[in-house]
Amino acid sequence: MASWLGGLGSGLGQSLGQVGGSLSSLTGQISSFTKDILLEGAEEVGDAATELHVSNSRLREIESINAAQKSENERLKKVCSDLEEKHEAAELQIKQLSVEYRNQLQQKEVEISHLKARQNALQEQLQKLQTAAQSAQLGGGVSQPATTSASFVPVLRHSSGFEGDDMDFGDIIWSQQEINRLSNEVSRLESEVDHWKQIAQSSKVQGANDAEQSEICKLQNIIKELKQNLSREIDEHQHELSVLQDAHRQKLVEISRRHREELSEYEERIEELEHQLQQDGVSADAMVDSKISEEKKITQNLEGRKAEDLQIIKDLEDEIRKLNQKLSSAKEENKILLKEQELLKVEKIQLTQEYESLKSDFSMLQSSVTEQMKEQKSQSKTPLPEDVVSLQQALLEAEREIARLSSLNQADNPAYMAEDVQAFILDLQLLKEENLKLRNEKEELEKELLNAQHKDENVISAYTEDQNSELRLLKQDLERKEHELNESIAERETLIAELEELDKQNQEATQHMITLKEKLSKQHIETDSITKQLKFDIDVERKKVAKLEMEKMETIKELDTQKEKLSQCSYALNDLHISKQQLQDNVRNLQEQLKKAQDCNLHNKKEIRELQQRLKEREEELSLSLSKSTENIKQESSHSSQDLILKESDVEIVELQKKQLENKQLNEDLEKSLSDLKTENGKLMAAFEELKQELNDTISEKNKICLEKDTVVEALKLEKRHLETELNQTEKRLFEQAQKYEQTIEELSNARSMNTTALQLEHERLVKLNQEKDFKIAELKRSMEQMEVDHQETKEMLTTSLGGQKQLTELLKEKEEFIEKLKNQASLVKQELEEYMEVSKKQDVLKQNVEEKDKSLAIMKEENNHLKEEIERLKDQQSRATPVVEPKTLDIIIELESEVTQLKVIKNSLEEEIEVHKKTIEDQNQKTVQLQQSLQEQRKEIDESKFQCEQMNVAHERLSLEKDEEIKKLQKTIEQIKTQLHKERQVIQTDSTDLFQETKVQTLNGENGNEKHDLSKAEIERLVKGIKEREMEIKLLNEKNVSLSQQIDQLSKDEVGKLTRIIQEKDLEIQALSARVSSASYRQDVLGLQQQLQAYVMEREQVLAVLSEKTRENSQLKTEYHKIMDMVAAKEAALVRLQEENQKLSNRFENSGQDMFRETIQNLSRIIREKDIEIDALSQKCQTLLTVLQTSSTGTDNGSGGVNSNQFEELLQERDKLKQQVITTVQNMQHESAHLQEELQKLQAQISVESDSNSKLQVDYNGLIQSYEQNEKKLRSFSQELAQVQHTIGQLHNTRDLLLGKLDLVTPSATMASIISQPSVMQSSAPEVLSDESKLLQKELEQLKKKLQEKDSTIRTLQENNQRLSDSVATASEFERRSQEETDSEMRQIREKHDVLQKSLREKDILIKSKSDQLLSVSENLSNKENENELLKQAVTNLKERNLILEMDIRKLKEENEKIVVRCREKETEFRALQETNMQFSMMLKEKEFESHSMKEKALAFEKLLKEKEQGKTGELNQLLNEVKSMQEKAVTFQQERDQVMVALKQKQMESSALQSEIQHLHEKEQRLNQELERLRNHLIEMEDSYTREALAAEDRETKLRKKVSILEEKLVSSSTAVENASHQANLQVESLQEQLNLVSKQRDETVLQLAISQDQVKQYALSLTNLQMVLEQFQQEEKAMYSAELEKHQKETAEWKKKAKNLEEKVISLQENLEEANAALDAASRLTEQLDVKEEQIEELKKEGEIRREMLEDVQNKLMNLINSTEGKVDKLLMRNLFIGHFHTPKNKRNEVLRLMGSILGMKKEELDQLLSEDQRGVTRWVTGWLGGGTGSKSVPSTPLRPTHQTGFNSSFSELFVKFLETESCPSLPPPKLSVHDMKPLGAAGTGKTSSTPSSGQISDSGVSGISRRPDTNPFIAPRSAAVPLITPAPSSGHLLMKPISDALPTFTPLPVSPDASAGAVLKDLLKQ
Repeated sequence: MASWLGGLGSGLGQSLGQVGGSLSSLTGQISSFTKDILLEGAEEVGDAATELHVSNSRLREIESINAAQKSENERLKKVCSDLEEKHEAAELQIKQLSVEYRNQLQQKEVEISHLKARQNALQEQLQKLQTAAQSAQLGGGVSQPATTSASFVPVLRHSSGFEGDDMDFGDIIWSQQEINRLSNEVSRLESEVDHWKQIAQSSKVQGANDAEQSEICKLQNIIKELKQNLSREIDEHQHELSVLQDAHRQKLVEISRRHREELSEYEERIEELEHQLQQDGVSADAMVDSKISEEKKITQNLEGRKAEDLQIIKDLEDEIRKLNQKLSSAKEENKILLKEQELLKVEKIQLTQEYESLKSDFSMLQSSVTEQMKEQKSQSKTPLPEDVVSLQQALLEAEREIARLSSLNQADNPAYMAEDVQAFILDLQLLKEENLKLRNEKEELEKELLNAQHKDENVISAYTEDQNSELRLLKQDLERKEHELNESIAERETLIAELEELDKQNQEATQHMITLKEKLSKQHIETDSITKQLKFDIDVERKKVAKLEMEKMETIKELDTQKEKLSQCSYALNDLHISKQQLQDNVRNLQEQLKKAQDCNLHNKKEIRELQQRLKEREEELSLSLSKSTENIKQESSHSSQDLILKESDVEIVELQKKQLENKQLNEDLEKSLSDLKTENGKLMAAFEELKQELNDTISEKNKICLEKDTVVEALKLEKRHLETELNQTEKRLFEQAQKYEQTIEELSNARSMNTTALQLEHERLVKLNQEKDFKIAELKRSMEQMEVDHQETKEMLTTSLGGQKQLTELLKEKEEFIEKLKNQASLVKQELEEYMEVSKKQDVLKQNVEEKDKSLAIMKEENNHLKEEIERLKDQQSRATPVVEPKTLDIIIELESEVTQLKVIKNSLEEEIEVHKKTIEDQNQKTVQLQQSLQEQRKEIDESKFQCEQMNVAHERLSLEKDEEIKKLQKTIEQIKTQLHKERQVIQTDSTDLFQETKVQTLNGENGNEKHDLSKAEIERLVKGIKEREMEIKLLNEKNVSLSQQIDQLSKDEVGKLTRIIQEKDLEIQALSARVSSASYRQDVLGLQQQLQAYVMEREQVLAVLSEKTRENSQLKTEYHKIMDMVAAKEAALVRLQEENQKLSNRFENSGQDMFRETIQNLSRIIREKDIEIDALSQKCQTLLTVLQTSSTGTDNGSGGVNSNQFEELLQERDKLKQQVITTVQNMQHESAHLQEELQKLQAQISVESDSNSKLQVDYNGLIQSYEQNEKKLRSFSQELAQVQHTIGQLHNTRDLLLGKLDLVTPSATMASIISQPSVMQSSAPEVLSDESKLLQKELEQLKKKLQEKDSTIRTLQENNQRLSDSVATASEFERRSQEETDSEMRQIREKHDVLQKSLREKDILIKSKSDQLLSVSENLSNKENENELLKQAVTNLKERNLILEMDIRKLKEENEKIVVRCREKETEFRALQETNMQFSMMLKEKEFESHSMKEKALAFEKLLKEKEQGKTGELNQLLNEVKSMQEKAVTFQQERDQVMVALKQKQMESSALQSEIQHLHEKEQRLNQELERLRNHLIEMEDSYTREALAAEDRETKLRKKVSILEEKLVSSSTAVENASHQANLQVESLQEQLNLVSKQRDETVLQLAISQDQVKQYALSLTNLQMVLEQFQQEEKAMYSAELEKHQKETAEWKKKAKNLEEKVISLQENLEEANAALDAASRLTEQLDVKEEQIEELKKEGEIRREMLEDVQNKLMNLINSTEGKVDKLLMRNLFIGHFHTPKNKRNEVLRLMGSILGMKKEELDQLLSEDQRGVTRWVTGWLGGGTGSKSVPSTPLRPTHQTGFNSSFSELFVKFLETESCPSLPPPKLSVHDMKPLGAAGTGKTSSTPSSGQISDSGVSGISRRPDTNPFIAPRSAAVPLITPAPSSGHLLMKPISDALPTFTPLPVSPDASAGAVLKDLLKQ
């Protein structure tokens, strides 16, 4: 099939290419033709005559063009026919090839089957040898499987040849096989013919007899008959092929029809949606600007309500999920119940199996009992028949009871289970239905919400109230549904409870069974004595079985040994394989070495050649040197130099010879190694062949051994099975007998306790009742089964009836469609009838005119005849009259002559007029014929072009669908990577439409038309006069055809271009997606986006180019339109008579104007689409910019970037909304255009009917011109607005370039030239439109303006967004710089002042930030990719919409095509009728010409007569007149004959042309048949060659097989001996087994007899049983009364005991609670003791530490006291110097503070300092100088000089500087003391123990612990700290770094007394206060 379709496709491709070339030339001709017409139309024509000349010239040009088109059409037809022939030839070749291959396969299979048959025959011989030794039974059993296994092989092989073929291809193959069969028959017949020919020849040599000749004749007749049969069969085969093809086509048609129906449904759905969108859009446009503020408020409220609605929907969804969960749980419970049902079924099956096993045991027991009975009879002649009979009866009754119980159990449990399960399934179905309803309601809610979003604010406010009410209703429904769900759950629970009750009942039944079994076991103890004996017999038989098993084990061991041998053989085989592989490897290695050696040899040869060349060169040099040396010898006397040269040359020669010898040796060695390798190779090959032979031998031996072993094993298995079955049967019998005996014993025991007769009667009655119930149960079961069978049958019937109904519905639909088509056809036919009625009316008028003219002619002729008679009479009178009366007669004659001349003149003028009319009619006829021909050809060409367009569209659609699928696959992969949630649906592929049905329909229509258009000759004569009126219509049709062809060309070009662009877009998208899938990093994504940008730019350029082309075409059409309008104006002035035709023309031009306007609208919509594309591109670029911005801003500042991204996302959403609105408007425009096209068609139909006056047309025309000028103005303004829009787009491009420049991204060059060129084109594209359409134009223009304003607003928003983005980029960059500078300064300070811990913290923060940045980037990437996905989806939807629109257009074109074809057929019929009328008219013309000639001759004769009368020759004149008359009559007869001959000639010519066409057809057929014959001959020759080759191969195979047969025969002989031995042993075994079988059969017969006896006994015992049962029932009633009394007592006692037990339980519970509390208290006490121990240890440790601290404190206090004593009255020099310097460094405002500080250090009071400061500065300075002089004896503490970093703080206060100085001074010089491990304590120990007494969280006890006490987080027990060690702790309240408390030690420079409680910070604060 694939190759066949491929050939078809290639042929179609070639034909389409040729057709495309011809179409392009055709379109070029048409365009040039239209240009010429328009140019000629520009020349204004004055007179009507000149206009007629012009029209004639144009008609001639049209005819020439028509002829060219005809020639092209013929050429295309020839090309088509050639291609069809090629296609047929290719198909035939394919069929031949397939036939050849099939034949070869069959031959091979036949050969294989022959060989297999030979092999089977050999195997049968083997088996016969084996069976000769064995008995007939075993031999038959063994030989069957072997034969079957052999015979089945070829069948399987045969079937494997045709496995992979399709159904259609299978049909073709079947037909080809039939052809092969026929060809085989042909060959057979030929061979027979050859045979008979040979016989005939031989008979000729011997002597020909009459009998032989008769035989030959018979044979010849037979051959003829066979040939006829062959030809008939071939014809039948071809017919079958055509039928198959028709069936295939019908299938395709059905598929295409279904596809069309689906498409139509989709289109209807899309139209509905678009209608809704239109309504929404219209209502949105109608809103007023004043209400915007109110609407905003309403929208906000609505958004709030929407959010609430969304929450409600979420709640509903949650509830639905819960319901789904409940449903799933219910389903799981249902599954569990089903499992329980299955378990119950399994239990039932087990019970049945147990029952069967009991039966078998009983039968076994019975057999053993019979044997025992025999032994007892033989031993003691005292029989016990009565006991045995009673036992058997009891057993039978027990069996019945068991059966009844099992049946009851079976009847009860499954029935209940089935009912419960069915009820449960019904509930589940109800729940599912409710869930589906809820889902549907949810979907409806979602749809309503979406509608609410789209509609206006006013509408929404009302709608939301309705929605709220609907929501409430839905909530109520939900609550109701939940209630129903709860009820269903309750029902399910009740069902489960019922199931549990059933389980309880089942358990009770099982318990009852167990009690019965226990009773049976009690009675079984009594029957053990009997069973022991039976067991003994069983043991004996088991021993026999054991012996047999031993034998079986031995055989298995033998099998194992044989298997081991087999495995050894296989190992040997493997070894051989390995050795073979090794040998192959060796061979390969040797071959490689050979190759290397050959390479080396070649290399050596090359070197030898080079050396030889060098030798030659050296010899030449030597010869030269020798010659020179001879000359030198002659010249010079010095011989020493020459000798040296000679020696050197000799040395060189010697060396070269050595090298040569070495090379020769190398060559010889290589040759030797080559020969060795060859010999080794040959040996290896021989060894390889030997190994192969050995392998084959071993395989054959192995197969034989396997066969032998299989036969042995099968025989053993059969024996084993027989034995096992026999054993099982005996065991079953024994068991059944034992059961029966047990039952009989039970019945006997019961019978002993029953004696009375009444009881017996009741017992019998009960037994009967029981039996009747059993029968009823059985009947019910049967009825149930029948019901089930009936139910299944009804189900099947229902399914079949449903299928039938579906088929009927499909048939009904098809019939309805057919009826609709018929209705359409009927309406068309009616319209045509009306047209023809009008034409007939016109023809009647014309007929009347013609008749009047004929009458006038007849009158004229009569007058003429009267005049002639009068002339003759006058002549007679003249001849008779006397010469006296001559003047009067002369006067009369003169008068008569003048009258005659006048009449002649009148007659001549009339004849001229008639001739002119006839000429005009003929011309018009010719023109109409030519025009009709041209119309037909053009329509054919149009049909062909449309068909090609359709095919191209179908192919492109397929391509686009494939691309869509690829895109969807890639999207799926992306979505799986990102979300792993979304899955997209598959796309339905479109099937190629089949034209088979369409052609049928067309032919039918054509036949109908032909039937209706057959007119009589009289009507045709009337039609001729209506030709003038039809002329203008034909012209108009011509023009319309031209325009149509142009439009079709444009459409085809546009469609092809669009589809190619779509495919390119899809390819680009696929590449981008694949790149995106492969890419992992962000840079690759960026590159992909850039590529997409470039692709979009390219696409935009292409689209703009297409637009420019379209605008040019539009302008051309406009110019043509102007010219045509000028022509119309000229013709209006000239042609007043043709007003109706002019009206029709004007109407048509109106329609063409509308078309022009719609084209402009389409152009505008395309421009809008291009802008959409540009906006998409800009939005994508903005997205890329956003991502780059976000990635850049996350490192430094997350806040600003986030805000910008949010803003930008909002803007993108707004842009998407605007885009959707634009798309909806474009779609509306498209649909409006579709509606307008439909209206156009309607108007075209109405053109033929409507006709108005010329005056109205002129008035309308003036109005039109004014409206046109207004429209032109509006269009200009519109184009200006467009230019502004393009300018704004250009600005956007510039902003985008700036942004990309800032971000260092590559941007594709924006092509603005094509966009700017649009307004100039658009200005010229202003069509002329009629006044009726002007209002519509204005409305559409206003709508377009509104849309443009919206576009402008969107573009402005985008510009603003871009500006914001650029500003944000700039601010971000500046902010980054500032933040970097600040962070640098801060980082320096922090590095100097922070510890290692804070550094580590910072590193962790950085890590966290990086992780968060990565997260943000990932999330941004995700969002970007999701946006891209959405864009792609939107693009896909757009493409789908475009596809749908294209399909609609194609359908419309098809419909138009069909209509045109119908019209063509009608025109053809008219043309034929006109041709016939033409012929008749030509005949009439010729007759009239002849009459005119005769009249002229008569006139001449009259003149001659008059002249001769004057001369007096009357007699001669009469004679001459008579002669003239006779001549005229003869001429008339001759002319009639000539006309008849001409008509006959023309008919003959027509017939001859038809015959010639038939002859050509026959010639073509003959050529084809000859080609087929030649092909068949070639095929036969090839087949004969292949047969010969195969025969040779078969002979070779035969020889090989004969060898194998000989080997097999040898092996047969060897194996036959072994088989004989085995068969002898088997015979012995069989005999022993037969003996055992005979014994068993005898035992069985005996047991059957005993069974009959025992059954009789059982019947007797049954009566006794009934009596016993009656007695038992009485006893049971008494016992029941006793039991009831006892039960009541026991119940009372149990109630009392229960009360006591409850009391005891309550006490136990209370005691347990007490116990638990006690245990808890004990646990708490133990924990507390442990904690106490820990605390005591801690307290001891703390006490120790306290003592150490006290000692430390005492030391410190002593030291402090010593220091205070020593430093009293001392001041440090360095300190005072620093203070002094600081005083001068500080600003003048703050110097008083420095002086106060100094005073406080020196111990002066505040009052004294104030007095000093209030006085003049001199006193202070003196004081300072005096003070400085007094401080000499102060001890210096090592001070640190001021650092350069501290000089920045001069602006601050002196107190702060002083504190800083103290900080630097009080830095510790001593290292901190090391702590021991034992002193350290855990951090958590702080809050417990005696910490309440120790200083904690703010209270300070010691100066040493002050630093610790300031930080509440730290543990005071971590480390003891001395007073010298300071602690740096950051205070959170301090504002400045310098103001933080620094040291814990006191300063050494002041002699102030300090309390031990005060810290350094407190001291400093005191100083500052002072």
